Amino acid sequence: MNIHALRLFYYVAETGSVTKAAALLRISQPAVTSQIKRLEKDLGLPLCSPSGRGISLTPFGTELAKQAGNLFTYEERIEEFVEDYRQGRKGKLRIAATYLPANFLVPGWAARFKAGQPEMEIEITTTNSTQAFEQLQRHEADVAFYGGGAKEKPEDVDWLELFEDELWFVVAPSHPFANGTVSLPEMMQEPFVMREEGSSTRERLVSLCTTYGLKPPRVTLQFSGLGEVIRSVMAGYGANFISSLAVRDYVEWKQLCRVQVEGIQLSNHIAVCTRKNETLSAGLQRFIDICRQQ
Repeated sequence: MNIHALRLFYYVAETGSVTKAAALLRISQPAVTSQIKRLEKDLGLPLCSPSGRGISLTPFGTELAKQAGNLFTYEERIEEFVEDYRQGRKGKLRIAATYLPANFLVPGWAARFKAGQPEMEIEITTTNSTQAFEQLQRHEADVAFYGGGAKEKPEDVDWLELFEDELWFVVAPSHPFANGTVSLPEMMQEPFVMREEGSSTRERLVSLCTTYGLKPPRVTLQFSGLGEVIRSVMAGYGANFISSLAVRDYVEWKQLCRVQVEGIQLSNHIAVCTRKNETLSAGLQRFIDICRQQ
């Protein structure tokens, strides 16, 4: 079926006049008449019959006009749907993030993004750095957020560093080291409360000890969640080496205290990663813009 001719017929049916339809579509009246006659020939059924100055639809023509109206209404909806995706008003944003940004940064960014794009879906997966990059490379994620030590960047990933986050030694306010300054060997005499082996911050602390020829920290309490680690230290047991993002508020509220360690200044890199040489969708670009305003 000739969709162009069907569209012309639909406008004729809607306006009740070939002349009005031609003016609306900005084409000549004979061109409209010719197309409708050709459509009738193709279909093998009459669509219109003369009626004074206007036209009268046959019963078949009336029903076809209704079906054409449904078709073109759905076409408009599809065009709106495509434009909403193009402009980033609708769609789905899949985010893979390592523990630090997933827990302390992405939720706030997502809330600000959703305030302006309420119909966009956001799916956030918390994972380790290796899996985050793999999801990005396999097109299972649209963007990956990394938070950790200096890492070799995959060649097929664009890496935009947002900022650096300090790593702090923290203890309870009642601890003798609270708000004080000690040497690294002194700090390493303390029992530590840490996450499981393989967590990036624990690996950084072990690496630090190796660099200075010290024994690894004595991890006497181990949890799989960071919240449990923080609450244990707040309760008065041991020390922790942790991202400032995770404990800054507790330090300000005097529920935890920093310990300055002579000569030690370490930080995490917070970065947003996308696939190289790939045009970002409008929605993803808007989300990244929010992150860069941090």
